[in-house]
Amino acid sequence: MTDRHLRAAFFTALLLSAAIAGPSSSVRAAESALPPAIGADEPAVVPQKGDDGIYHQKWFVQSFFDLREDFADARAQGKRLAIIFEQRGCIYCVKMHTEVLKKRYINDYVRNNFAVIQFDMWGSRDVTDFDGQKMPEKKLAERWGIMFTPTVIFFKEDIGDMTGQWGQPLEVARMNLGIGAGTFYDMFTWVRAKVYEKDRNFQRFHLQRYDERERIAKKKDAGKPKLN
Repeated sequence: MTDRHLRAAFFTALLLSAAIAGPSSSVRAAESALPPAIGADEPAVVPQKGDDGIYHQKWFVQSFFDLREDFADARAQGKRLAIIFEQRGCIYCVKMHTEVLKKRYINDYVRNNFAVIQFDMWGSRDVTDFDGQKMPEKKLAERWGIMFTPTVIFFKEDIGDMTGQWGQPLEVARMNLGIGAGTFYDMFTWVRAKVYEKDRNFQRFHLQRYDERERIAKKKDAGKPKLN
């Protein structure tokens, strides 16, 4: 089966699930807080490749790797905390930087709304987890059950009543592997706008955003002059 057929099957399944579940008024109620479904790709954002062989964004948090402090700093800035695990030679990590975060509207949205910390799945830098346990990045990856790269972990807006906990109780969602631009952008939007508080079905939200992008594209095409 070709990639085109796989994508078609995927969105057919989404349409069927949405039809069964019915329209989500909770998602519509959150639309006023949502950014546009798509924006300008240019000027493109060029990532930097480090000596570790991993691409980096200039605005990624330069952390002392105490996650409790990082969370507090993000909250003080009015941002959400997200952590990305990557590794050298990961083709999906490269695509995330050079194809997805390259798009200006996606890069700007993530940069303005999230404090993002980047870890090396096999790294040796010491990190202090939320419960105070200190360990190298690679041990933290094992502790958190990181199996693929890139893995993006989104944390709750408030963890003040979760002292001493770590891992899944503090998380909202995870995003793994080779994610396209639309899904990537929608997941960050879904977390930032706290749509998950009203509807935990991300796929329903993603389908609505996908349809909106399709409508925008058709409207734009309709406005182009026709060639004789």
